Amino acid sequence: MGCNHTGMTDLTLTISVDNAGVSRGKGQNLFLHSFHESLKLIEEQKLQVPAMHAVIVGSDMNAQTKFETELRDFVLKSGIQDRVHFVNKTLAVAPYLAAIDVLVQNSQARGECFGRITIEAMAFQLPVLGTSAGGTTEIVVNGSTGLLHPVGKEGVIPLAKNMVKLATHVERRLTMGKKGYERVKERFMEHHMAERIALVLKEVLNKSVAHSHS
Repeated sequence: MGCNHTGMTDLTLTISVDNAGVSRGKGQNLFLHSFHESLKLIEEQKLQVPAMHAVIVGSDMNAQTKFETELRDFVLKSGIQDRVHFVNKTLAVAPYLAAIDVLVQNSQARGECFGRITIEAMAFQLPVLGTSAGGTTEIVVNGSTGLLHPVGKEGVIPLAKNMVKLATHVERRLTMGKKGYERVKERFMEHHMAERIALVLKEVLNKSVAHSHS
């Protein structure tokens, strides 16, 4: 799986790099369907791209859930077991972010409230493929720092196509990563977040004072 950001070796996409584990809400099942579709698109179009790998961080080796069993069964039935790698859940995400090329944030329904892993990936100059829902839409600039796709089954093919886009356009992938890094420095550093929280608290306090005097 060894790779780098030059695109000269295998291309690795990863999903759910956190300690929440695998679940339907995180969308790993739909991600795997998209990954499988992307491999078929590459084969059908005879595209010359690096071998793509998918890493799912959040597995539980000791207590595999029914859902995770379904994921592993799909991988085997699809014949992509040499391309999909399950990694145990961990809080030490930096080694994985340093080793991959693209982060997939595939949270479903309302999406992530605020995906910290998305920010961390952008700080590692990684482009993000995310669902157009929740906080991801506030973090990822579609077409600039990453590409967004719909939630649910409607997003399977769009995500697959976005994977292929980044696999076939190395410069675009690298440029998105750099723009994401700049966006983190401009908007999502600790002092930025502290200032925003302070503004909200100030507004709440002012309203409280005004209400008490009315």
